[in-house]
Amino acid sequence: MPRIYAKIAALGLVLPEPPVLPPGVDLPFPWVNVRGDKAFVSGHGPQEPDGSLSGPFGQVGKDVSVETAKLSARKTALAILASLQRELGSLERISGWCSVFGMVNSAPGFDRQPEVINGFSEVILDVFGPEVGKHARSAVGLAALPFGIPVEIEAELLLAG
Repeated sequence: MPRIYAKIAALGLVLPEPPVLPPGVDLPFPWVNVRGDKAFVSGHGPQEPDGSLSGPFGQVGKDVSVETAKLSARKTALAILASLQRELGSLERISGWCSVFGMVNSAPGFDRQPEVINGFSEVILDVFGPEVGKHARSAVGLAALPFGIPVEIEAELLLAG
C-alpha cells in the first residue's frame, strides 16, 4: 500500500464519495484544476462519507461551537483529499501543499478562525508529514458561506510528475 494511503488507513480516516449538491445547484467549475505542476483546489465544505454536506450548519460562535467547527474543518480536509484523489489518480503525486485559504462562517465578534482551521491543517500534516504537508495559511471570518456550512477551504498544491 502506498505511503499516503497507509497513513490515511492508520489514522482511521475515510475519504468521502463525490460531493452531492443540493437540488438545482450547478457549479460550472472543476473541484480541482490542474495546471502543469500545480493543482488549484476550489472551495470545499465538510462532507459525510456518502458525499452529502455535513452539518451542523450556521455561524460559528452562535449556532456551531469552535470544537464542532474544527471537526468540520477536518471533514473538509477529507473532502479535498477525495477530490484530489479523483482528479490526480493518486495522492502520492502531491509533492507539496503551498497555501490554504480557510473561511469560517462567523457570528459577529467571533475571532477564533485560526483555531477552527487548525482542524484542516492537523489532518494534512498528519497524513503528509511536516515537509510535504507544511503550508502557508489564512483563516478569515465571513458573514455567511454557501448552504450555511460552517467552514469552506481552498488550497494550492505542487505535484510531482
